[in-house]
Amino acid sequence: MSKINRIMFVCHGNICRSPMAEFIMKKLVREELPDEDIFIASSATSTEEIGNPVYPPARAELKRHGISCDGKYAVQLKRSDYEKYDIFLLMDDNNMRNIARIFPDDPLGKVHKLLEFAGRSGDVSDPWYTRDFSAAYNDILDGCKGLFNYIKAEL
Repeated sequence: MSKINRIMFVCHGNICRSPMAEFIMKKLVREELPDEDIFIASSATSTEEIGNPVYPPARAELKRHGISCDGKYAVQLKRSDYEKYDIFLLMDDNNMRNIARIFPDDPLGKVHKLLEFAGRSGDVSDPWYTRDFSAAYNDILDGCKGLFNYIKAEL
């Protein structure tokens, strides 16, 4: 994998897990690598939530950790994004199946599940179904910390 400067987090609707990951990662980078030019965003594989703000319980969970996601609205991942980003971090197997419709192939190996970077297999807990936003936050934080350590090691 080449140097990572442009990161896209991806989930189904871009209102819970992927925006949580976006803003957790932005905080990690801002606090420890403020001079690095790292662009971080998030998007959805579906269209159903496009234009909606971050889901209130996800926003509240971020706020409990001192993280603001103000101004974030759901956007859809586009095929053209493949060339614009160095890595795509997905939350679960369903996202992996859905992204295959947007990116029919991944010749540069850019698509990964977030928890790979935490040394874990499996999916980030989905608070849409579990209602446990704290568990999702902790899974995402583990993945983001692992990704962050990978990026630091590459600098």
